[in-house]
Amino acid sequence: MTIEHAAEPVAGAVGRSVRRKEDARLITGHGRYVSDLDLPRMRHIAFLRSPYGHATITKVDLAAAEALAGVHGVFAGALPAFRSIALRAQSALTSYVETAQPILAWQKVRFAGEAVAAVVAESRYLAEDAIERIDIDYDQLPATVIAWQPPEVPVHEEAPDNVLLERKFDAGDVEEAFARSHVVVERELTTNRHAGNPMECRAGVALWDPVDDKLTLWSGTQIPHLVRNMLAELLGLAESNVRVIAPDVGGGFGTKAVLYPEDLALCVMAREMRGYPLKWVEDRAEHLQAAAHARDHRYLVKAGFAKDGTLLALDADITCNVGAYSVYPWTAGIEPLMAGGLLSGPYRLDNYRCVTRGVTTNTAYAGPYRGVARPATVFAMESVLTAAAAELGMTALEIRRKNLVTPEEIPYRMPSRLVDDSGWYGACLDKCVEAIGYDEFLAEQQRRRQTGENPIGIGFACYNELTGLGRAAAAGPRMPFRTGHDACTVRVDPDGKVTVLSGVTTQGQGSETTIAQIVADAVGVPYEDVNVRIGDTNESLWGFGAFSSRQAVIGGGAAHRTGEAVKAKVLELAAALHGVDAGDLDCRGGEVWGPDDTKPLATLAELARIAYLESNRLPEGIEPGLQATRFFDPIRGAFAAGAQAATIEIDRRTGDLRILKWVCTEDAGRVINPMVVEGQIVGSIAQGIGGALYEHLVYDDAGNLSTGTLMDYLMPTSHEVPEMIIEHISVPADNPLGVRGVGEGGTLGPNAVLAAAVHNAVAIEIHHLPITPATLWEAMR
Repeated sequence: MTIEHAAEPVAGAVGRSVRRKEDARLITGHGRYVSDLDLPRMRHIAFLRSPYGHATITKVDLAAAEALAGVHGVFAGALPAFRSIALRAQSALTSYVETAQPILAWQKVRFAGEAVAAVVAESRYLAEDAIERIDIDYDQLPATVIAWQPPEVPVHEEAPDNVLLERKFDAGDVEEAFARSHVVVERELTTNRHAGNPMECRAGVALWDPVDDKLTLWSGTQIPHLVRNMLAELLGLAESNVRVIAPDVGGGFGTKAVLYPEDLALCVMAREMRGYPLKWVEDRAEHLQAAAHARDHRYLVKAGFAKDGTLLALDADITCNVGAYSVYPWTAGIEPLMAGGLLSGPYRLDNYRCVTRGVTTNTAYAGPYRGVARPATVFAMESVLTAAAAELGMTALEIRRKNLVTPEEIPYRMPSRLVDDSGWYGACLDKCVEAIGYDEFLAEQQRRRQTGENPIGIGFACYNELTGLGRAAAAGPRMPFRTGHDACTVRVDPDGKVTVLSGVTTQGQGSETTIAQIVADAVGVPYEDVNVRIGDTNESLWGFGAFSSRQAVIGGGAAHRTGEAVKAKVLELAAALHGVDAGDLDCRGGEVWGPDDTKPLATLAELARIAYLESNRLPEGIEPGLQATRFFDPIRGAFAAGAQAATIEIDRRTGDLRILKWVCTEDAGRVINPMVVEGQIVGSIAQGIGGALYEHLVYDDAGNLSTGTLMDYLMPTSHEVPEMIIEHISVPADNPLGVRGVGEGGTLGPNAVLAAAVHNAVAIEIHHLPITPATLWEAMR
């Protein structure tokens, strides 16, 4: 794999592939995950889950389970401690229908896999044995599993048509634009339901201190501060009495950016146990069945084009299957609102109409998942462009270049009123064309067509990734909070080393490293002298968490601002001690330098000793200590331009699709750590390829999951993921570091790239994902 960066020389830590601070423990097997926690008197949890997609609960008998030796507690949803609390995701959107999600289902179950009871026992094995003794009777109800079909029995009484949210986007005069269109393309497209499938599934350990009425939750979460806030509110505790610790986390991808009913049940049971730590680690079958799903969409799309290929109008009807519940706290709007807001992507468009809705069904609820909605919207948008190009006699490249937003149009106001600040889409596409070897490919494709060999095809996709959403960009769902800011504390310790208490969190993507690089340069110390502590709500002041490609933009921005504030304090102290102007000083390499550049005035360790241990030497007006805390909110966010290209070969005999070459170019702005950025892009493309070709959660008509193990739910391995060429265009964004988020962009292209490559190879349009050998084999015949 290759990666290109900005050409300017790198002087500090930012811009270099420094050795990751996490790697010493993670690579050598010394990472500490929730699964590794082993506290004194630990007890273990197993959940009994509904075997039905939709049913009323008519009887619950816990006696046999309670009688089993080694069982310390058996709980069901009708018990007062559980019945009195429910998760209610809130939104101020006028169309939003608010519904309740019980901690443990007690009136009826709404999806197969919903937790209905739980056992606390000496071991997980014993807890699993005990849940088999719980006797529950159900009256089965008709299930709805397809969101675009009317329900026979509604999932929630509050929504008789199962629609939990609907919004219309409208700009320009769509009908007039269609009337003057030379070509109108209409398509129905559907995408496949996914699971997050991180290396480590959901996990938690809850400990309730009965003396001080305090709760500690170790959780593999992406949002520790939000979880603390929500638990305190739901359990009626002072927020200072709740501590959430996110230790090493084996992947998240959005699946762990949710407060689940199992998390809350764990805490409620810990309160009932009064001092015994309770542990629950989700197994893979539970994860596939009950953790948040995503990507289950239908698009009815109509697009009008002028004779020269100019996109004139876009009309869309989008239905997103949000599953049985409105995911907490993000609501049922997380996918439909993103889909409607970003459907037009990086393409110039004046006339836009889109109705988007979130529909509840008897399937596991949908939540945030890497690239929220946009892998589907890019697939839809690129599909109509590919189809229009074929009707107009244009190439895939010509129609895209004709319509892409250019740097001269920035800031560009999209028809959904989002403001695009990138515009380097054409440059990204051009780099992909060059790196993929476009002319050489066309020659080989023509040769194969003449000889009758297996066909090859090429596909392109362009996309914009909205990253680092500030409070204005995060306004869409109208939730009771805005995810715009993070905080950071930077402290120079008495020995001159630097400790950072950052609000970011990590799932293995290198956040400790990138924050350390940022602070090292901002303060002026060696990277090796910076220690970053994250993931503990008792240490860092505040951070919304790891989602929406926000950590480098927002958490990094807060770290940069705080580091600069600490550096200013250091220089102020040095100036006062040495009788010089602070404006003539600089701190670099852990030393303070003056106008005389032959030797430093002082080391940071010397100044820190005075600040903490020799306050008698402090000049008048300077307080002891060297630390600062700052917040950062980018207000809007930063768009990241991206393009991908791939070549494929299709086996005529079997329909098997083989990826020959893959290229991605993104504008990540200023690259903090090239190795980390490359890892993010490659990993997200691999995840996107999995969604395009393999991953599919399938329910039968009764709401039973048919793909409930990794034998049925296919995921790509290293064998299926091709070598990739990763390049960059580095145009600084308008934030303190000039960075753009990079965590999700790679997932946005593969659906569209592979569908376009199939069309180019064998003239078959892909309307439904995933693209399987059976689909291609049947279509070729």
